[in-house]
Amino acid sequence: MQPLENIENLIQVIRGKQVILDRDLARLYGVETRRLNEQVRRNIERFPADFMFQLTKEEAESLRSQFATSNVNSVNLTSQIVIPNDFPRSQIVTLNDDSKDLRSQFATSNADPFDLRSQIATSNGRGGQRYLPYAFTENGIAMLSSVLRSPIAIATNIQIMRAFTAMRRFIAANAQVFQRLEVIEHTQLSLAAHQEEADKKFEEIFRRLDDGSVTQKQGIFYDGQIFDAYVFITERVREAKKRIVLIDNYIDESVFTILDKRPKGVKAKVYTKNLTPQLSLDLEKHNAQYAPIEVEPFDRSHDRFLCIDDTVYHIGASLKDLGKKWFAFAKMELTTDELLTKI
Repeated sequence: MQPLENIENLIQVIRGKQVILDRDLARLYGVETRRLNEQVRRNIERFPADFMFQLTKEEAESLRSQFATSNVNSVNLTSQIVIPNDFPRSQIVTLNDDSKDLRSQFATSNADPFDLRSQIATSNGRGGQRYLPYAFTENGIAMLSSVLRSPIAIATNIQIMRAFTAMRRFIAANAQVFQRLEVIEHTQLSLAAHQEEADKKFEEIFRRLDDGSVTQKQGIFYDGQIFDAYVFITERVREAKKRIVLIDNYIDESVFTILDKRPKGVKAKVYTKNLTPQLSLDLEKHNAQYAPIEVEPFDRSHDRFLCIDDTVYHIGASLKDLGKKWFAFAKMELTTDELLTKI
């Protein structure tokens, strides 16, 4: 099974969609591209246009030009594509192989539109035709698990889904950083006299990006993103320097576990509507062993709020139910003290 970072390197953006090409998927699965496309052809009703599409000649040429090099020391396409250790090297196809026609490397039918001809074949110098690859979106790759059922295909598919999830999380978490970088770049071009100041801004942005201090102001977690939502909340808890205040009508002992991830010396207080005898007992047992958490009854709030020092987040779900259903979060334009004055 390939590491996530290797698979992430194969994800490309084509037509505004994150996709992986058929040849790269075949190598990850340890099968011939022809074999993969044959299975897709046999189940073509499962692969609508938003699951899989064929690249145009222009798209394929643009893709090919990204890997073409004039320097003999530059790496070729095969060094950029992850190949399973047990995949036969005799079946590896490179873009700059002028000595053999691709069809001679695999036995294919000329009538099969999904055979190896879908790969990008370079001309042999005599006007040879280029064949266009297929791109699979995340949904299409998920559907492949229903037609490729080998153990390596199933395990690889799980890893590919994780790679897509990691890519989405990275983009979502750093969208504002990318926007800020663009603004700063334009400012730098128009204000050359202030180059030194602009450089300082760049350094601060990259420092905050590296140490994870840039946080998203708002977003949505969908059902099933239990771990992602849990990580988001615990990261906020770990950022606290002085205090954490939670307003949540429905908590249980799992909330105490989340709050226990706060740094040493950070106070924690919870306002909740349902302070049941069982919850009181759980709190008593918790505080006898761990840094105490203060809980007070409060029934005037319909929504949930998480206060990290002076920052207030509106949370659309109780902390104990994170990721079970859709919920949104947003950073509020008020301080913790301003909110607490209303309690």
